[in-house]
Amino acid sequence: MSDKAMWLKSPAAVFTGNEFNAGNGVVVKGNKIIELVPSGQNPKNTVDSYIDCSNMVITPGLINTHHHFYQTLTRCVPGAINKPLFPWLKFLYKVWAHLDEDMIYSATQLAGLELMLSGATCIADHHYVFPKGLENAIDIQVDAIKSLGCRATLTRGSMSLGESAGGLPPDSVIQNEDTILEDSQRLISQYHDRADDAFIQIALAPCSPFSVSTELMKDTATLASQNKVLLHTHLAETEDENNFCLREYGMRPLDYLESCDWLNSKTWLAHGIHFTPDEIQRLGKAKVGIAHCPSSNMLLASGICPTVDLENAGCNIGLAVDGSASNDCSNMIQEARQSLLQQRLRYGAEVITAEKVLSFATKGSAAVLQRPSLGEFKPGQQADIAMFSLNELRFSGVGSPLDALVTCGAYKVEKLMIAGKWVVEDEQHLDIDTAKLMSEHQILARKLQSRAVN
Repeated sequence: MSDKAMWLKSPAAVFTGNEFNAGNGVVVKGNKIIELVPSGQNPKNTVDSYIDCSNMVITPGLINTHHHFYQTLTRCVPGAINKPLFPWLKFLYKVWAHLDEDMIYSATQLAGLELMLSGATCIADHHYVFPKGLENAIDIQVDAIKSLGCRATLTRGSMSLGESAGGLPPDSVIQNEDTILEDSQRLISQYHDRADDAFIQIALAPCSPFSVSTELMKDTATLASQNKVLLHTHLAETEDENNFCLREYGMRPLDYLESCDWLNSKTWLAHGIHFTPDEIQRLGKAKVGIAHCPSSNMLLASGICPTVDLENAGCNIGLAVDGSASNDCSNMIQEARQSLLQQRLRYGAEVITAEKVLSFATKGSAAVLQRPSLGEFKPGQQADIAMFSLNELRFSGVGSPLDALVTCGAYKVEKLMIAGKWVVEDEQHLDIDTAKLMSEHQILARKLQSRAVN
């Protein structure tokens, strides 16, 4: 970060996330954006340096709202391939029960790096697997995130309802509820930064209605309210989940959520597919956030999130790649393309545009994670910026560079800035040896999968 003003000059296109014109670029000073330069004009501020961005598309840093970093260790595992959600989970829980500290650190680094190289500056993770010996998983994640230099909302997930009590996960990966709540409070006190420019924030995230007790759902909501932190969980991902809630609780998932005191503006939900029109209106009235996960939903054949209906009702919609065992990829700019293609099947081409899905990935995601200083370009916002080069075969011949970023399938950034500091240049992270990380991660992945077999 420099106290000198830098002009990102003459880009091929700029997505600001709002009505402001930045056709001739963005001026950054310190950790903030200080000026948007309209087309045909020069900066009003004195600039100390500039970068020629004439072959670049510039966007606010992308923001991922839901992930499971540890799942990078179990991509395309035989036994989990070609299965719907519940059988897929039943198989993989037995693998994830063997996670250890080295695996969590490496998986968090690798997932975070993959996201950053695809344009993400702020990332959210939902970690809920705490086998014996891995009680400090979130502490390990904090250290890994700091090594990357990105922002993160790390959620203290939980599972307390094992198979023996009618839940989905095996008893070996659950924890008792006092342990979960005590550790949740510890993590908030130790790591949660409430500042507008925060790098690390903590949220509380019981895994799902079929893996925690009603008491834990309610107690977690109370704890989150006392600490003024966000709540997160999976909800309405599949019809199987609806049937589970009807069978176990005598009500649909949203009614169950409301009965646990979760239906409010401090909650965001992963997936949000199987809602009735009335439920959509209730979600909107409560200002609940939704993490839209198109690739995962298609791969597991879960369904299509009604994003526009939810947004029109009053929900904030953010974009997410979901875990790397259901998406098998952690690429945010490609996820924007997946959203465009999937959502057009529901709402048509005139409604679902490149600008719409980029808005999900930036301003919408910032609203979901309640980070108002991120997600759009305007003076005073944090200088989190993604720059995509058009110097690739896939972009040759384009007429609209901004549309091309999504429809032609960009997949990597040329440069990435977080809080006014370059963290990626020439498509490489400045502090991480990618080849070394991949080698170590691959060894750990083989170790994990072999443990499960043996």
